[in-house]
Amino acid sequence: MRIAVIDGQGGGIGRVIVEKLRKVLPGDDVEIIALGTNAMAAALMLKAGANDAASGENAVIYNADKVDIIVGTIAVLIPHSMLGEFTPAMAEAVAKSPARKILLHLNRSNVEIVGVVAEPLPHLIDFLVERVKTIMAARCAGKG
Repeated sequence: MRIAVIDGQGGGIGRVIVEKLRKVLPGDDVEIIALGTNAMAAALMLKAGANDAASGENAVIYNADKVDIIVGTIAVLIPHSMLGEFTPAMAEAVAKSPARKILLHLNRSNVEIVGVVAEPLPHLIDFLVERVKTIMAARCAGKG
């Protein structure tokens, strides 16, 4: 299974996601690809345990339909998010990707998702990691 972790700016959220995914999915059957909007974000996620990393608009567009799961924040579906680092072409590639998207509902792009419980970021990341782990277990059992 190939999992893309997308982050930008400083890469801190992506770093934590990669670290936690690597702890619960340590096997060789999981490939984590760090996709940063910039080199710093990609490098930080690679250092956290991603198998590979790439940065920039073309890296996100090229890899979006080559992975099974995309994780990140809701910003990866919003053009011009991440203070303008996430381009309309990147958002379109992620939205059109057949990959399952497991996203954190952070309200940094002036988008509010009604019906979700406000939780601290570390808790949200734990929920995200647990969801990916559940999906992996279902696939291994032949149900996903």
